[in-house]
Amino acid sequence: MNPVINILLLSLLASLGTGLGGLIAVIRRPGRRTFGFLMGVTAGVMISLSFLELVNEAWEMAGYVTATVGFALGALFMFAIDVLTPHVRFGEAEVKREPRVPFSPDPEPAITLHGHRHRRRWFRNVPGPVDRRLLKTGVLVAIGIAIHNAPEGIAVGAGYMRAPEFGIFIAIAITLHNIPEGIATALPLCKSGVSRWDAFRTALLSGLTEPLGALLAALFLSTFTNLVPGALAFAGGVMTFITLDELIPMAREHGHQHMTALGIIAGAIFVFLLSGIFGV
Repeated sequence: MNPVINILLLSLLASLGTGLGGLIAVIRRPGRRTFGFLMGVTAGVMISLSFLELVNEAWEMAGYVTATVGFALGALFMFAIDVLTPHVRFGEAEVKREPRVPFSPDPEPAITLHGHRHRRRWFRNVPGPVDRRLLKTGVLVAIGIAIHNAPEGIAVGAGYMRAPEFGIFIAIAITLHNIPEGIATALPLCKSGVSRWDAFRTALLSGLTEPLGALLAALFLSTFTNLVPGALAFAGGVMTFITLDELIPMAREHGHQHMTALGIIAGAIFVFLLSGIFGV
């Protein structure tokens, strides 16, 4: 089968992790300990995958200069996105006096969505009044995930172009990483008062930008194969920035600190074992 099609299918499967997380959130809302642990897992997966696999592979393929430049460009790319779109930072708004998610103790008075045409078109099954702050939080988190999932798709595309088993390994790791993100998207929406179906589909669709990034990477790298090492390091820089700037701070603030640390360790162990199983 065409490598581009394989990459698209792999990234699509990986992106469905956000939908699975959304499903978990609407079925059984996690508490602070569980939320902290799950966000720690996703952080551990990202950090380990970035340094143990992506940057290390780029270093071995093309040397330290390519690995360093690619990593720096990836991190700076995500920093630029974060600065240019501060309202969609994962887990918290970067403007003054915005909500902090997803466990706000003092929500604003509930409102209805009726009469708000742009919201009603998407959230069709609203059973009653909604919490405006949590609704806004859930939407912004979904937008933030959609934005940074596209660069994550580059990791799947570049990894598969390096070796099919490497791409499969990365896709499995990212799938696990996406599950807590889906929970973080759906949870504030559920708490805001929108229907479970609307919360689930928002989480599901927020991950579907990942195949787009993977497809663009596959098409580009199939022509410029000498850029595969740089693309791997670039993806590593993207993932590291997301982890340090968004995932860990959110997990420690809204979860349980000890459980977050244990989750990071568990995520790293998962990557180690997966790497050994796939021999990459």
